[in-house]
Amino acid sequence: MKFYQGPATDHFNGEYFYNSANGALRGTGSVLRWMLNRKPGPWRKWIDEPPGAPPLERVPNGIRATFIGHSTLLIQMDGVNILCDPIWSMRASPFSWIGPRRHRPPGIRFEDLPPIDIVLQSHDHYDHFDVPTQKRIAAQWHPKFVVPLGVRARFEKHNIAPAEHISERDWWQSVSLAENLKITSVPARHFSGRGLRDRNKTLWCGYVIEGPSGVVYFAGDTAYGSHFQEIRRRFPEIRLAFLPIGAYLPQWFMAPVHMSPADAVRAHEEVGAATSIGIHFGTYRLADDGEDQPVSELQQALDARQESHRFWVLSAGEARDIP
Repeated sequence: MKFYQGPATDHFNGEYFYNSANGALRGTGSVLRWMLNRKPGPWRKWIDEPPGAPPLERVPNGIRATFIGHSTLLIQMDGVNILCDPIWSMRASPFSWIGPRRHRPPGIRFEDLPPIDIVLQSHDHYDHFDVPTQKRIAAQWHPKFVVPLGVRARFEKHNIAPAEHISERDWWQSVSLAENLKITSVPARHFSGRGLRDRNKTLWCGYVIEGPSGVVYFAGDTAYGSHFQEIRRRFPEIRLAFLPIGAYLPQWFMAPVHMSPADAVRAHEEVGAATSIGIHFGTYRLADDGEDQPVSELQQALDARQESHRFWVLSAGEARDIP
């Protein structure tokens, strides 16, 4: 597979992408140390919850957010329906018999989704980029896909969508895919890869969506870093932010790639969001934090602040209009 080939930048050396800020990934020795000393928190084997109500067909004015589970979101704003990092599969894995397994069903049944116009893909990890789900979306609605550099090759390999439906963007590059709606790829602090030989061959990112009803920031999968301040400098009036709060323990191992709940509160403050919603928790067991730990520690971090903050945790399938 041929990935992105382009000029070197502050986060691409001509062959591999990397985080331009500090924070190197842990090596094989650290992975072994974690595996030998794991202290995983409790999870229920299966959380049998009914799906949420079918979403509205369209939201012509304003912003409505539906949390489907993990990092899968439905954003409805200004008449456009946007899905972020969609995964409806049982496992976040290339195999049906091994790999991280769901602990709860998707909060919205796929059959109840409204027509999808745009899909935002933050990176190519299996818990975010799910080929069966993408193929199903592409076949049913033929949406436009926005992906970071290199991820177009994944779509081409699996024949998910025609090239003209895929917009591949570097950090700070923008695309307009609907009237009065602009989408900009923004930095994240993470990594990429789906196998043993493709580590960091593709880019990772978040997205900022600008429309008549305001500015929405989807952070994707990211560690805490200075990029939040830079995003605020370029987009000073963010109405809604989606920030990851899970898969953060043990912090000595996970901190270079995932935020803790306390980190998420700092990011909420630094990015200047009027409202934030927590994501990346409660569906797949990816680290040592327990099922309820991200939510409880988020509340502790909020309680420790001198000022009140609007930082919501939605149940899977729950939808809210954004004030």
